[in-house]
Amino acid sequence: MQKPQNPTWDPQQYLRHSGHRTRPFHDLLARIPGLPARGRPARIADLGCGPGNVTALLTERWPDARITGYDNSPDMLSEAARHAGPTPGGGSIDFRHADAADWVPEEPYDLIVSNAALQWVPGHAKSFPAWIEALAPGGTLALQVPGNFTSPSHAILDDLCDTPEWRERVGRHGRRYVHVYEPWEYLTQLTGLGCETDAWETTYIQLLQGEDPVLDWVKGTALRPILTALADDEQARTAFLGQYRDLLRKAYPPGPYGTVFPFRRIFAIARKKDA
Repeated sequence: MQKPQNPTWDPQQYLRHSGHRTRPFHDLLARIPGLPARGRPARIADLGCGPGNVTALLTERWPDARITGYDNSPDMLSEAARHAGPTPGGGSIDFRHADAADWVPEEPYDLIVSNAALQWVPGHAKSFPAWIEALAPGGTLALQVPGNFTSPSHAILDDLCDTPEWRERVGRHGRRYVHVYEPWEYLTQLTGLGCETDAWETTYIQLLQGEDPVLDWVKGTALRPILTALADDEQARTAFLGQYRDLLRKAYPPGPYGTVFPFRRIFAIARKKDA
């Protein structure tokens, strides 16, 4: 069986559903309390920034902030670079290569935010103490992760990867990146670090358009490890996508206004106590 590898990313595929993907971040952003900058520009880290479109939204809330987006994908960082530079409010955005699995802050931050990234990091709660320690007094750690790994889209993918036809090629890739906690677990762990914590979940009832829209959606995220594993075999890649597409069509039939695709998201905001 192949050794799992980091997935390659396609920023343009990911951004095809940017409206739906960005909505949870807006909801997260709206619940983040005021930052403790106190007369100076806020210092913000966006961990797992992807193509940078969400990073840029931070400037609407903190126009003069100094913001750094971190990601381990060269393709995503290349796309994000178009957002880099001075911001209209007098702040700045830059992007750097880093892996959330071992990122340790090298300076104090007023806000560390991570949007739909930590599900790729096994045991990411182990990093919470170091991240909270790096926050300025009154600073905030805010995160959002998908919580839909038992939904048909992912259950079907797991089952298909585990069939005799695909087990040796992609079996381990189907389940490798399911690393999220329940809301109450985030609440317990972050409260245990001395933070004022708010944790919740929301299921968005998304209406997707186009032909095979659920397949198009997962091509930007959950399918990336499988597409990476099959990158050198176009025939196998086509066969796998065809089988998965047919199963998704049965699980998510189109309706008169589009295809309904429920998507559960998990949120947590932890505010470090003031000094």
